[in-house]
Amino acid sequence: MQYQGVLKKMATEFDSKIQYYLDMENDFLNLNQLLDKELTIRFKEYKCLNCGENKKIFRQGFCYDCFYKIPQAADWIMKPELSKAHLDIEDRDLAYEKKAQLQPHIVYLALSSSVKVGVTRKSQIPTRWIDQGASKAIPIIEVPNRYLAGITEVALKDKYVDKTNWRKMLKNEVIEADLTAELPKIKEVLPEEVKEYFSEEAQEVITLNYPVEKYPTKVKSLNLEKTPTYSGKLMGVKGQYLIFEDGTVFNIRSNEGYVVEIDLI
Repeated sequence: MQYQGVLKKMATEFDSKIQYYLDMENDFLNLNQLLDKELTIRFKEYKCLNCGENKKIFRQGFCYDCFYKIPQAADWIMKPELSKAHLDIEDRDLAYEKKAQLQPHIVYLALSSSVKVGVTRKSQIPTRWIDQGASKAIPIIEVPNRYLAGITEVALKDKYVDKTNWRKMLKNEVIEADLTAELPKIKEVLPEEVKEYFSEEAQEVITLNYPVEKYPTKVKSLNLEKTPTYSGKLMGVKGQYLIFEDGTVFNIRSNEGYVVEIDLI
């Protein structure tokens, strides 16, 4: 059976085992049902997620021109501390920026390889934690806009990493840590503007379980431009990665905007 479509971030559903779905135009593939099955992935062309043209993807599923033009790819996306909508200052599109930035945001700690600090819109919990392959996560502070979340994250970067070691995450090499025990250590380093939003009351630690039948001991990343056709047995899905029996891993998120055929053998 063959499916074709432009790759976009996998949709997820929080459950006893995370459910993963891949939108292939006229079909939704439930990847949990494809474990232990042979898949072939074949690169066909590009399709920018903004303009829809067959132009080489630059970053985040967008071609070069769109990446440097649209508000969805502005610097404040990756660096929340650069947000300015709360000051009524436009970056690329003030209406879009107000909608995205002026809403409740969560600063959190997550265990994906080590203890990581991160920021997400409140509406994206637990999706954000799933997307980064966190095994456990806990919200530590809720603030009313993205800027306050961003400066909080910056203040905590001296204590915690802000990036996931994707190789360790995919091999399930995750340290043991009591996330709740970290809360009393945080208040002393918070910016003054956000201290009023912080509470040391115990928050619920969320545990996330992924549909992985076997974790690899070594991982190698599939690059569709270097290897336009790949076949392998699917052994798991974690974060936004497909994990295959031979240790090959395929990051759906970093291949957004690539049009592929997927054959189920």
